[in-house]
Amino acid sequence: MSSATPAPQSGGPALELLVHGVGGAFPQDMLGDPRTVRISGDAQAAVFRRTDDETAEADPERRSDQPIPEAYCWSNLTSGNSARALWLLLLPFMVVNLAHWMRPRARGRIRTTRLYGVLVRLIALSLTVLMTAAAAEVTLDLMAWQCAGTAECSRDRGWLGFLSGERGGWWSQPGRRLALASLFPLALVILLWYLSNRTWNAYESQRPPTGAGVVEGDTGADDDEEGEGEGEEDEAAYHADNTTEATEHAEDDDEEDDEDGADDCRERRRTVRPARETVVRPALGRPGFWYGRRLVARLRAAHTAAGFLVIAAAVAGPAARHDRDGDSTLLDIAGRTLETVLALAFLFVVCVIVRRGRSERRFDARFDRAAVSALPGSALALLALTLLYALWDRPGWTSAGTLPSEWAFRLIVLAQGALTVALALTALVLQRRARHPRCALRGLAGPAVAMLACALGGVMSGGIAQRVADWLDGPGTPGMDGDGTIPGPPVLLSWQASVIPVLLVLLLIPAVWLGVRTWLTARRFARDVEEEYGAAEAPLPGAGAWRPDRIRTRRIAGARARADLTDTAPWLVGLVSGATLLLGAGSLAGSWASGEVPGEAFGESGFDESLAEAAQSLGSWLIGFGFILFVTWGRRAYRDPSARRTIGILWDVGTFWPRAAHPFAPPCYAERAVPDLAWRMSTWTERTGGRLVISGHSQGSVLAASAVWQLPAATRRRVALLTYGSPLERLYGRWFPAYFGPTALGELRGEVEGWRNLWRHTDPIGGPVLVVGEDGRGDVDHAVLKDPVVYGRSRAHPLPEPILGHSDYQADPVFALERRRLLARIDPRIPQQSPRSQNSSGRSSG
Repeated sequence: MSSATPAPQSGGPALELLVHGVGGAFPQDMLGDPRTVRISGDAQAAVFRRTDDETAEADPERRSDQPIPEAYCWSNLTSGNSARALWLLLLPFMVVNLAHWMRPRARGRIRTTRLYGVLVRLIALSLTVLMTAAAAEVTLDLMAWQCAGTAECSRDRGWLGFLSGERGGWWSQPGRRLALASLFPLALVILLWYLSNRTWNAYESQRPPTGAGVVEGDTGADDDEEGEGEGEEDEAAYHADNTTEATEHAEDDDEEDDEDGADDCRERRRTVRPARETVVRPALGRPGFWYGRRLVARLRAAHTAAGFLVIAAAVAGPAARHDRDGDSTLLDIAGRTLETVLALAFLFVVCVIVRRGRSERRFDARFDRAAVSALPGSALALLALTLLYALWDRPGWTSAGTLPSEWAFRLIVLAQGALTVALALTALVLQRRARHPRCALRGLAGPAVAMLACALGGVMSGGIAQRVADWLDGPGTPGMDGDGTIPGPPVLLSWQASVIPVLLVLLLIPAVWLGVRTWLTARRFARDVEEEYGAAEAPLPGAGAWRPDRIRTRRIAGARARADLTDTAPWLVGLVSGATLLLGAGSLAGSWASGEVPGEAFGESGFDESLAEAAQSLGSWLIGFGFILFVTWGRRAYRDPSARRTIGILWDVGTFWPRAAHPFAPPCYAERAVPDLAWRMSTWTERTGGRLVISGHSQGSVLAASAVWQLPAATRRRVALLTYGSPLERLYGRWFPAYFGPTALGELRGEVEGWRNLWRHTDPIGGPVLVVGEDGRGDVDHAVLKDPVVYGRSRAHPLPEPILGHSDYQADPVFALERRRLLARIDPRIPQQSPRSQNSSGRSSG
């Protein structure tokens, strides 16, 4: 060990809290002992120790030479039984939720920041509408309207016989068929509501350790403004240096909470406490950041209501249009009234979503009863009235052609494109003010990801409609009149399917370019590898001069070149997003101008017609095949750990962030894990007065940093941070600059007693955090670690060493050395302990 290593401090216990990364880990592997005991937690996430260390605090001198190791295992929050693969069906919702967190960090742009959040929430709402409309298209249009209304189609499918218009039964009337078919999309919306509510209770209902009282950064006023004014506005707005400003904040809150009824009356009666000078907390350190119950419940109610209203409109529309030309004036008035009420109700849903964002400045456990309770119930009541209206007897009504749903899908796609463009303009304004040079896509990462979310939603919804139409249409191709028995889905869906092969062909160009670039980069790195190892390693005695091994050099250089591919992800995402936007606009224009599927739109023009028809058929099959592959791959990822590690980083990044834009996104595991870690560190340091190093690998380093931000100031002075293989800057700092940008990471460096980051050139995920200590104690980043540790054979390493890449950082001798130095920097003095804490064992409720 180096002579510069500080001597170990005595006088109290030291703890190392290990947090694993993507793919999960067993506590036995993390602690290096097959005998472990759970100290705190449950089956989803828990803290473990070696059995011999369960009561180690009672005799701190026994382990004075090294810290007590603890392992926090959170893998069951994101993996487990194979049924969780169904969460992949919620991928578009998860992706659009990511866009919310990707805004640039800009000072003084409060209104623009709020507009950014509003636009993302509206795009998220459009995805709910799209998925519900797709389910209604399959059951109401393709099955109940087209197939049940066509004698040939219904005869071939006996399970549709009782709905057949040819048989003339009670269910044969189109309105009754539509009412019955609406139960499937209704069940889908209820399932999404149930999953969102259930996963909140299981994953995201953990209270932060600061509680609901006045905490660091709290002005004492009721700071419950719209979320983009709390979680995202310029941090200077959090300073409240006098009573007048605190009073103004409270008045603003009351104005924004008018719909909360009685709750607001109580809020107005509160006495505003004199504001004190505060320490402004970073975004991830705010008391309410990891507790979004109020917004999630509000958004869940609004999206559920929107789903009910979409189903109601799909059922009421055809009946109302029939009644306009019918003989019953009463039904005509009822239909017009119902359509008007549905439109006003949907407008109210939009207002609810636009009105409020996240509440982060303080712990907020309130409930918007008016929105959460009344909104879904009212929408469900309107749906029930719509079904009764559709079930009314209408003799002589028959179904022919398709439901007029074409305009609805065009409107959804047009709205998504317009909202995404508006989001891009808003992001550019923020980035112009922020001027963050390493921000992904120059601030356009959020709009690009939002566009990809819309594309995923379109592919999934269109794929289901295309596959069901192919199945019902027999030997025919949907939309190609002649051999088919039904007209098929809306023309726009066929156009969207047709551009899939075009997009894949376009992606071949950057794929080839990336392959060539990686090969050239590996050749360039080969010279660096030989120079680096040749200058550092001495040959074995009698082996002659050091000679490079070409195969060994190529492997090391290739690993470094492939790791560099991570840095090309932003422009690749931008390229796919831009191509998707242009092809989507082309699909919308083509369907609008021609009114026919691509195979028919080009007429009898020989090669063009054949090419369009081939693209339509191939795209339809690719969408269906991709959807099936997507589900099976997701199922395998949750059963096979190696497959999970392949896609785990993307999934864990997506589910790290709270549900701020879409309530039906997969649950946020960090809203459970971050409070867990913060509670454990706070309770242990308070009870023992000891020193603590939280040691995070990969995604675990992000959880560790987020937990440190949540700690009280007194606890942070007892804590040091050790990160390795960390994506804090390489991934999170570039894609989420408002939360992990250079300013935020610099603040984190100043808040902990010590921070050290280990990284390798061969790591495709981790990298340097690029933070320099302002106190003269040097950079956070350690010098790049060698991987492999030796090039060839040596006395200490007689067998060839593997290329570790992203794994096994703890095996490097530097790890133990840096951990020891971090602990030595923490003041070893122990505060006075209460008799109860002195007699307590290692088991803690924290």
